[in-house]
Amino acid sequence: MTALASHLDKLTAPAELALSQPDGSVRCTACGHRCLVRAGRRGVCQVRFHDGRELRMPWGYVAALNADPVEKKPFYHLLPGAIALTFGMLGCDFHCGFCQNWLTSQALRDPLCSEAANFVQHISPEQIVEVARRNGAQVIASSYNEPLITSEWAAAVFRLALQSGIKCVIVSNGNATPEVLEYLRPTLTGMKIDLKSMQDRNYRQLGGVLKTVLDTIQRVKEMGLWLEVVTLVVPGFNDSVAELWEAARFLSSVSADIPWHVTAFHSDYKMEDTPNTPAKTLLRAADIGREAGLRYVYAGNLPGRVQEYETTFCPHCNTALVERSGYHIRAMHVTAGGTCPQCGTAVAGVWGAG
Repeated sequence: MTALASHLDKLTAPAELALSQPDGSVRCTACGHRCLVRAGRRGVCQVRFHDGRELRMPWGYVAALNADPVEKKPFYHLLPGAIALTFGMLGCDFHCGFCQNWLTSQALRDPLCSEAANFVQHISPEQIVEVARRNGAQVIASSYNEPLITSEWAAAVFRLALQSGIKCVIVSNGNATPEVLEYLRPTLTGMKIDLKSMQDRNYRQLGGVLKTVLDTIQRVKEMGLWLEVVTLVVPGFNDSVAELWEAARFLSSVSADIPWHVTAFHSDYKMEDTPNTPAKTLLRAADIGREAGLRYVYAGNLPGRVQEYETTFCPHCNTALVERSGYHIRAMHVTAGGTCPQCGTAVAGVWGAG
C-alpha cells in the first residue's frame, strides 16, 4: 500500500451505498461498475475499500476547493453568473488518457500523481458550506474527481447547503447506478454529464460502458433534475462527423432542451502528442447539434473563436438572451420567470433562486 493510500484510508466513513453479501463481501452501488469488494480489497475507483468489517468511503477532506463562475462547470442554464463553490476529493472509476484533472482523479492509480497528497485538506461539511457563504456562492458543486464514488460525502455537504438556500450540483462522467441517483436526488438541482463517445469500444478503453452513460442521461432527465451534457472533442478519438451526429441525435431524442457543450481538448496527461482541437472542429460539431434539433448548443474552451456559440438564443425568435465571453456574462436578458423578454417563450433552465 502506498503512503497516500494509507493516509486516505484513515479519512473514511462507513459506506451507505453498499449491499452486504452472505459471504462477507460487499456489493458497492456508488457507480456503474457495481464492484463486489471482498475483505482487504478495493473497488475499481481505489478509494472505496473493504476493511474486513464493512465497505469504507472517503470522508472529511477535500483535494480542491475553489469559487468560480458556474459557467466553468459548465452550467449555462443554471443561475448564469452565479458563483459556484466546487469541491473535489481523489480517485475516479475511469482512467481517461485525456483527463484534464488527472493529478487528482488518478491519484491512487498512477505513480505520476504522487504529489496529490499535498492537496489533501481536512475539512467538515459545515466548513465547506461556511466557505460557500463567505464567497457568496449560490451553488455548491462536487467535481474535479468523479463525484459518484464519494456520493455519501457530497450528500452530507449538500444537505447542509440546502438549509442555507444553496443549490447543489455534481459534475460527473455519468457512470451511475439507479441507486446512487436516487440517493443523491433529494439534494440535487442538477447534473453535468460527460458524453465522451458514442462508441462502446472507446468507453471500454476509458474503463466504462457506453450504455451505462446513455441510461444515466435518460434517467436524470426523467427524474426532473436539470441536465447539461459535455462532449470533449478529441482529435482522432470522437471527432468524426458520423459520431458527432450520433451524439447529437441521441441527446435530441431524450430532450431538445438539453444544452450540449462541445469543448476543446488540450494536449495533456497521456495524450500530449495529440493536437489541440481546432476551432473549426468545434464549430462543425456545434452546427451538427443545431441541425439535429438541439435548441441550446455551445462551443467551449476557445473564447472569442467560436462565433455565436457562446450565446444563449431564444429558441423561438432567436433573440440573444445570455451573451458570454468565456466564463463571464456580458449581458443577461432572460426574465426572472425564465422567459424571453421579446416573445415570452419559456427558456429551459434554472433561472431564479426559488
